[in-house]
Amino acid sequence: MSDSATGQAKKSVEWYFDYLSPFAYLQSQRLGDLPDDVEIIFRPILFAGLLGHWETKGPGQIPPKRLLTLRHTLWLAKRQGIPCKVPPKFPFNPLKTLRLTLSLGCDRKTIDTIFRCIWQDGLLPEDEDGWKGIVEAVGAEDADARVDNAEVKEQLHENGRMAIDAGVFGVPTFIYDGVIFWGADETDFLLDALADPGLLTGDEMASIETIPVGQRPGTD
Repeated sequence: MSDSATGQAKKSVEWYFDYLSPFAYLQSQRLGDLPDDVEIIFRPILFAGLLGHWETKGPGQIPPKRLLTLRHTLWLAKRQGIPCKVPPKFPFNPLKTLRLTLSLGCDRKTIDTIFRCIWQDGLLPEDEDGWKGIVEAVGAEDADARVDNAEVKEQLHENGRMAIDAGVFGVPTFIYDGVIFWGADETDFLLDALADPGLLTGDEMASIETIPVGQRPGTD
């Protein structure tokens, strides 16, 4: 894809996210920091599917980590000047919002609106009133039919398969030029990589891929 104004090819990054993740919300508020010549391809995925594939647990499943995650979220949001309110339940089931996003074309406005509904207004898709509020906010009167659509369900599954095939293990994750940038704290790393094409191909960075695996914990 090229930028019609400059005639130069646009860079593209994929953004894998789940509304369940507070760090995906925080990173969504920094998407405007990406250069104008970068196209973002939005990939909503079910975080639980990644956990099942990689046989790991999410922060919401480990009580001390759950507490740390929510504390860190509020601290980081305040530090970055981002409005944030922890929803009334965490973790929660984001499935309907992910399907709704896909059915509406994965546009930035819809994504921002749903993130705001959950992480600023405290509306949850698994609650009747919360779901109603989210649906009204995005203007989707036929939302229930949309989230039950077989093609939409399959697209969400396909996004999950694509993520796993690409090595994605958590959200939020950017993929640029085949490289994974996981977590809200990697936003600046991605920005530097976009600005400096040689950043990821220098000798020191390239040598990381050849470092052998040492002794694994719990083994003799």
